[in-house]
Amino acid sequence: MGHGWFFWFLTSWTALGGIVFVLLLFIPAPYGRYDRKGWGPELRPRTAWLLMEAPASLLMLFYWATSRNPFHPVSLVFIAIWQSHYIYRAFIYPFRLPAGSHAMPLSVVLFGLVFNGVNTLMNGYGIFWVGSIPDTTWFLDWRFLLGLAFFFLGMYVNRRADDLLRTQRTAQPGKYFIPQGGPFRWLSCPNYSGEIFQWCGWAILTWSWPAGTFALWTFVNLGPRIFSHHRWYRATFPGYPKERKALVPYLW
Repeated sequence: MGHGWFFWFLTSWTALGGIVFVLLLFIPAPYGRYDRKGWGPELRPRTAWLLMEAPASLLMLFYWATSRNPFHPVSLVFIAIWQSHYIYRAFIYPFRLPAGSHAMPLSVVLFGLVFNGVNTLMNGYGIFWVGSIPDTTWFLDWRFLLGLAFFFLGMYVNRRADDLLRTQRTAQPGKYFIPQGGPFRWLSCPNYSGEIFQWCGWAILTWSWPAGTFALWTFVNLGPRIFSHHRWYRATFPGYPKERKALVPYLW
């Protein structure tokens, strides 16, 4: 079977992202502070995160291992970069959640499972099976270097924000508060913004359509939540710092 179906799949998935983005602007995903009844039974947060994120790590290992040349240096670097995020997100982050973290509706978990499965299919199939892995001169290409910088800057921001939130939530269990310190000086949700930066970096360093679509979908999922959080903080806390932006420091 040829790869023509993959082109139409990517086109359809990219277009669907625009529709989902509009929906999420008006209907926040029902977990965390937006939790509400009617979305199915709830799972413990550690179980929910493990079920949602583990497939992205395990499936990508399959696509990489069964590709034409898995031990090509560029392939090894690509799989290492991908796993540097998903091993943490699937197998470390869930077990570092503070006690009292919100449960998650099964419907949200299933959506996250489908989302990660589809995006891993796109990236694994598109980069390791269909795409042409560049030669090692790619490591000196401006796209690889710029994308790598974006990816690891985003990772640092994301994990630093996660650490600060975990510490402050442990000190104030069951309460909402204004997060302080680190990247929270400039952004309302640097944990989400950092992840968007990461996958924009992935799209640049791989220079592929599947990775670009993944970056778009990351924004589709997290962008509306960032804007909702930003409005919620401003409405809930009259003294909320005015210099904090929603998505990009000093700009937006």
